[in-house]
Amino acid sequence: MSQDDRMQKIVSLCKRRGFVFQSSEIYGGLKSAYDYGPLGVELKRNLMNAWWRDMVASREDVVGLDASIIMHPKVWEASGHLAGFSDPLVDCQVCKERFRADHAPLVEEGTALTMEFADKGRAKTALIVAQQQLGEDSEVALERRDKTVVGASAGDRGYVCPNCQSPWLSEERQFNLMFRSSIGPIDSLSAVASAIENGALDGLTGRELRGKLAGLAKESAVYLRPETAQAMFVQFVNVQQSMSMKVPFGIAQMGKSFRNEITTEHFIFRSCEFEQMEMEFFCEPGTDDEWMDYWSNARIAWWRKFSNNPEKFRLRAHEPEELAHYAKGCFDIEYAYAWGWGELEGIANRTDYDLRKHTEHSGQKLQYFDPHTQKKYVPFVIEPAAGATRGVLVYLDDAYTEEEITDSKGRTSTRVVLKLHPQLAPVKVAVLPLVKKNGMPEKGREIVQGFLAKGIAASYDEQHAIGKRYRRHDEIGTPYCLTVDGQTLEDDTITIRDRDTMEQRRIPMAEAIAEVEALLKG
Repeated sequence: MSQDDRMQKIVSLCKRRGFVFQSSEIYGGLKSAYDYGPLGVELKRNLMNAWWRDMVASREDVVGLDASIIMHPKVWEASGHLAGFSDPLVDCQVCKERFRADHAPLVEEGTALTMEFADKGRAKTALIVAQQQLGEDSEVALERRDKTVVGASAGDRGYVCPNCQSPWLSEERQFNLMFRSSIGPIDSLSAVASAIENGALDGLTGRELRGKLAGLAKESAVYLRPETAQAMFVQFVNVQQSMSMKVPFGIAQMGKSFRNEITTEHFIFRSCEFEQMEMEFFCEPGTDDEWMDYWSNARIAWWRKFSNNPEKFRLRAHEPEELAHYAKGCFDIEYAYAWGWGELEGIANRTDYDLRKHTEHSGQKLQYFDPHTQKKYVPFVIEPAAGATRGVLVYLDDAYTEEEITDSKGRTSTRVVLKLHPQLAPVKVAVLPLVKKNGMPEKGREIVQGFLAKGIAASYDEQHAIGKRYRRHDEIGTPYCLTVDGQTLEDDTITIRDRDTMEQRRIPMAEAIAEVEALLKG
């Protein structure tokens, strides 16, 4: 099975079994927007709850925060997002791909290019478009060879289209990654309408007009947060003083962030709306390297402990040219996705950059008074920042398995199973009556109610043959299935089936909850 086929099967399973749906699908869908179905929301919440338990609830040195999505616009001025959170955007004139110029493959001027396309039809179309770009008087001879077009060479731009390797590109345009909205009684559209009506925009050049419109919108402009981090810096003093926290300590937050991504790709890997799990760990300057090592190792160990394939996670240090302007150092926790290695979590040493910037812009001192040394200082910050939605994709990919099995009659078939870690599985246990009569459904529902009363996600399932029901729960990752059969009515024992091994054994019905609880704890 190719990696592309594998990804398509995961996407198909997500829709078929209620993990992830395309948003607004009955209206044709909305690109890069997804809804988490009944099982997907449980998987995501289980993942986020596990992160919160291990990062906050089980530690004395980390506390939580749940900040507003909309913050004062000056927060984003201080952080640099308003001025610098934009990317150079380029369109390929041949394949129409839109991409970030700083992410395009670098090619020296004059290098011979081979433009590649998905099929012969697209290559034929591309050849026509490329010849139009050259013009009738061009001496460049382009030629189509199967699914490629040859004969072109790189221009002085220094890069080519990452999709087809075309050198024919539009001019670069700045593209802001923050979603802008408005707040309060002042409607920016009304302000623009009034300016047009009174002639305030007459005779302006394009650049002047844009500046004037931006000024009219600024009075009521607010932004959907592009990250959860800034609230933890802004609330540093309030949290530290209200909870009497001593450095080193952390502030953690989970929640939604929004980025007007230029390119959305790979299902839920990159989307405009996503959930983050971030923590800002404040430490004394000079101890930051030690804490950087600690959190880098702790975080990759955390991801691996829920995985079937821990070797598919790696820790990669950023090269100096990759570092963000605020970072002294950074590690990415990367996962081997179907398309290659990609980021899952970043651990950055942000130094004291953010606290100093907010001090500068707000006039409020964001510093810590050490009661032992009787000195004040601005802490350094180590930031483990993970994507919850990417985590869902990682564990779906990690868990997806196809197995060839042989039944009692010697027939082979393919079993699809999600080998999710029991702590992450949306449904922990399914209760299946062998038939829908003879008191078996009543017994089954009695067992389910016992699990639900204990807070264990249980499902009652009586539809279709028992074998189909086992396969259905294999596909959604249910670790254990309990079967009520004729023997149950005689001696109050039931069958417990393990998802991964398919082994079955009988246990007393009265011990079912304790048995499953013990198995879930590992």
